[in-house]
Amino acid sequence: MQATLPRRLTAEFLGTLFLLSTVVGSGIMGEALAGGNDAIALLGNTLATGAILAVLILIYGPVSGGHFNPAVTLGFLIRREITPSASFAYVSVQIAGGLCGVWLAHVMFGEPAFTASLNARTGIGVWVGEFMATFGLLATILGCLRYCAAAVPYAVGLFISAGYWFTSSTSFANPAVTIARSFTDTFSGIRPEDAPLFILMQLIGAVVATVVMGWLLQKSSNK
Repeated sequence: MQATLPRRLTAEFLGTLFLLSTVVGSGIMGEALAGGNDAIALLGNTLATGAILAVLILIYGPVSGGHFNPAVTLGFLIRREITPSASFAYVSVQIAGGLCGVWLAHVMFGEPAFTASLNARTGIGVWVGEFMATFGLLATILGCLRYCAAAVPYAVGLFISAGYWFTSSTSFANPAVTIARSFTDTFSGIRPEDAPLFILMQLIGAVVATVVMGWLLQKSSNK
């Protein structure tokens, strides 16, 4: 039996909150301990993010589906596996949870509650990176759901971990994450003026991946 909508929304809120607390908190911790070595800071950020994604999907996935990401919710809306009203509610609590997660990370590390990021992330290279990251994330989820649903938590964590390093954008792949990270002037931040094109490319990547994977993974006919 599917969980009630309030329970599903609570799961999405908590999952996105913990995700952003981890992304921002591990970025602050990594930068503080790396001694100016950005590669070490990014490695710490990567390991924490990939690990928490697997944990969060295992915990909250059975309740809400474990989206924590408007791009993922959009994919399931296109597949008609979530209603428009529920998808709007999902996206709303994902954004709210992300902002609360940033705030909590700032509280833990003694940062101001919210500060507009000065970290520039712009240009065709990073926009293509966000398309690739989001396409790959949706492909990972849909492919695993088709053939091995139990692998989704681990596959998502591994894909995002890889994406931190193989994409020029460090693989945000999530509009709620992008919005929240524009409010932290720390290692993981993004300038608010750079966020809209990130989000646009994420949404395009989600739509293209949903359509392509829907065709690719359809059950073969006997004809």
